[in-house]
Amino acid sequence: MSLIKSISGIRGTIGGAPGDNLTPQDIVECTAAFGDLILQRGKNAKVIIGRDARISGEMVSSLVAQTLRALGIDVVDLGLSTTPTVEIAVPAENAGAGIIITASHNPKQWNALKFLNDKGEFISGEDGEEILQKIESGDINYADIENLGSYVKDDTYIQKHIAQIFALDLVDVDAVRERNFKVVVDAVNSTGSVALPPLLEQMGCETVVLNAEPNGIFAHNPEPLPDHLRDLAQAVVKEKADLGIAVDPDVDRLAFVCEDGEMFGEEYTLVAVADYILQHKKGNTVSNLSSTRALADVTQKHGGSYSASAVGEVNVVNLMKETDAVIGGEGNGGIIVPELHYGRDALVGIALFLTYMAKKGGTVSALKKSYPSYHISKNKIQLTPEIDVDDLLGKLEKKYAHERINTTDGLKIDLDEGWIHLRKSNTEPIIRIYTESESEVISENLADKIRKDVNDILRG
Repeated sequence: MSLIKSISGIRGTIGGAPGDNLTPQDIVECTAAFGDLILQRGKNAKVIIGRDARISGEMVSSLVAQTLRALGIDVVDLGLSTTPTVEIAVPAENAGAGIIITASHNPKQWNALKFLNDKGEFISGEDGEEILQKIESGDINYADIENLGSYVKDDTYIQKHIAQIFALDLVDVDAVRERNFKVVVDAVNSTGSVALPPLLEQMGCETVVLNAEPNGIFAHNPEPLPDHLRDLAQAVVKEKADLGIAVDPDVDRLAFVCEDGEMFGEEYTLVAVADYILQHKKGNTVSNLSSTRALADVTQKHGGSYSASAVGEVNVVNLMKETDAVIGGEGNGGIIVPELHYGRDALVGIALFLTYMAKKGGTVSALKKSYPSYHISKNKIQLTPEIDVDDLLGKLEKKYAHERINTTDGLKIDLDEGWIHLRKSNTEPIIRIYTESESEVISENLADKIRKDVNDILRG
């Protein structure tokens, strides 16, 4: 079974049986439930849709668009686009909602629907629960023949997105142009190849693009992790580039490669951008419980306050609003700049990072060395139907009751030598296990120890 219906949307593998995989029936019923909710709430009957380049994208997008039209909702289709671009387009078009058709970092057989409210932000948990109830009840009313929704395509929003980024006070296009950076981009054969070249070229960068065909045939595992970026690292060295840039298929996650081919580290994407912003705009920061401590260190250095949320963009955004944060995001390379919009955005992350490098001078590797050195280990355990995650985490909580425990999202164990975070994934049938320490050896040892504890519990 590879279908996940949750408060954040629907995600699954294409094909198979309805209710078990992501089939046309599942796509239609989920879209219809969301559309009906929009109409019942009295929102503007217009929805912005956009998709990444995965193979099933056009099919899924067509089903979504025509289902919305059948409800009497007008559709503006951005076509091949990015998640942050759709988020920006929703309020710009005075739309009632948005739907992003992407499975983010998941492999090519996956696809998903991600739902946005009228602000272009991910819907609340309460709205998600109501959609799930509507799917269960099937209580949907479609429009009659006189009131079907309209459909238009609009391919102008990537450039509009770029223009809004260039209008930010802390983005200095002229300074970047003067540096004449050479950049290698891994677009993973998705919409990064549509969005990143115009951004970089307009900033005066010499750009080499790997995996540049937006055909959804991912050249490697599309999650921008070090093991998947070896070709990019080699190309950076071969091309004598200043840096490498990797994004995921929907361009909301961002990772850099140093000029020497070493990884900058996706955890440090947010740290570096926050460091730059906090030098010019005092304030607070937010990331999630699975993100590096380095952000807290940098925030405190600049006189701000750091807060940690549950994992998930909507949770980060809510806490950013509560704390009036000037920058936030997630350790997976997600940058949220509220001055632009409340959503993870690789494009604005690139523009701010290049501005910082242009003004600071020096190399990307030197910048990385200037930050606190933490080592994070990211592991996972595949879930099977017989695993009771709550029971498992409860037993681990008892075992580590003498340590500092946080159960806001799964189980986080703070130790003198580092931390451990276990939680059930929102996007895959797995338990994520993250550990971090100032020592790589200790971080890996913590990961090994907690995996052994988990296996001992599962074996009974």
